[in-house]
Amino acid sequence: MSVWLRKTVFGLALAGVGLSLGGCSLFDTDDATNDLNKEAAQYQERPVEQIYADAWTAINKRDWENAAKQFDEVDRQHPYSVWARRAMLMSAFCSYQANKYDDAVGTADQYISLHPGSAEVAYAFYLKAISLYEQIVDVGRDQSKTEGALVALQDVVQRFPDTEYARDATLKIDLTMDHLAGKEMAVGRYYLTRGDYIGAINRFRVVVQQYQTTPQIAEALERLTEAYYSLGLNSEAQTAAAVLGANYPGSQWYQDAYNILKGRSLRPAEDKASWISQAFHRIL
Repeated sequence: MSVWLRKTVFGLALAGVGLSLGGCSLFDTDDATNDLNKEAAQYQERPVEQIYADAWTAINKRDWENAAKQFDEVDRQHPYSVWARRAMLMSAFCSYQANKYDDAVGTADQYISLHPGSAEVAYAFYLKAISLYEQIVDVGRDQSKTEGALVALQDVVQRFPDTEYARDATLKIDLTMDHLAGKEMAVGRYYLTRGDYIGAINRFRVVVQQYQTTPQIAEALERLTEAYYSLGLNSEAQTAAAVLGANYPGSQWYQDAYNILKGRSLRPAEDKASWISQAFHRIL
């Protein structure tokens, strides 16, 4: 967990809500509270101060799932109290810590919907983004969570550009885009080995047009050279190789593309009208 994530969540619990728990510390580990019957407590009517104390007892024990349930009880039993709004964020945080990422996203979304102008809404957006980010799976599986994480991370950066959340989200955006590019490359390579050159080109084209800042781009240009060459589209193959050489002149991928073209006594030559050339000149 990042330092500012921890600092924020502790700040949420302590700031502005008058946490005088009648002698109870947030970190009290009283034996009677530790023996709390979780199932009964879920439905037992309790003062808001006691629910918070029970929730923090669970946090001290790293019983994150139970802690989330306790904070949910604040909103259920005391929905109009000053405690309820922050309890919602605490619940989302505890769900995140418990690896209950869908619950964290749902609670964060609820907070954003109910309190869009609050001082802590940036934290809600960030919690949602990193909860989606933690669900990114390997490139061989469906990438809908990865795509959702990218959108949520970009939302944090665009809405709260001067925050620590945005700085961390920016780093995660780079990793997320690399992951999505890797998925396109994996599918493109598969099509290439099967001789489905059009299918392969479509995948490598996505990488070139959408993920130019990722490490995948040099290989994507080489694979485009290979696919276009195989289809007899020499001009496109030469352009892909030329753009590759201009941007990654010392790479093995450029050497491979150059060697492919030599099979027909061709050399890299950029066609300015090609979509490859236009994509790079538009972005670079």
